[in-house]
Amino acid sequence: MAIKMKTIVTYKTQAACPTAARSEIPIRDLNVVIDEPIERGGTNLGATPTEIALSSLIACTNVIGHKSAERLGVDLGEVTIDADCKFDRRGVLMQEEIDVPFPDITLTVNCSSGATQNQLTQVGLETSKYCAIAKLFSAAGTNLIVNWIKTN
Repeated sequence: MAIKMKTIVTYKTQAACPTAARSEIPIRDLNVVIDEPIERGGTNLGATPTEIALSSLIACTNVIGHKSAERLGVDLGEVTIDADCKFDRRGVLMQEEIDVPFPDITLTVNCSSGATQNQLTQVGLETSKYCAIAKLFSAAGTNLIVNWIKTN
């Protein structure tokens, strides 16, 4: 008998904040450290919150992209993802409130696949429907472009 997965889950955690710049967040059996570089008052033990946001977009694109490819019967081959992100730092520098801190992000998903370019484009369209982090950026007003490219 198959186990039915819950469609809505609640995430709860309690982060320790040992400094003004570092957060230690227990997630499952992991302890995620988010920090600032030393020159910005941190201890450089982890990526910054904004770096984590971009990293989350890349990782979500990878995970949901592979799930979409599997659903469509497409082998992606080896995948690398290049990111080109514009980040308006005026908000985090406390200079002024910024409505869209990430105005432009372009991801290039490089696939060394036997698939056709049209198949990879279809994977990209499916991925855009389901990648939660991409949806967050788009809803926030980011001009998000994700290109799926055949590299061989």
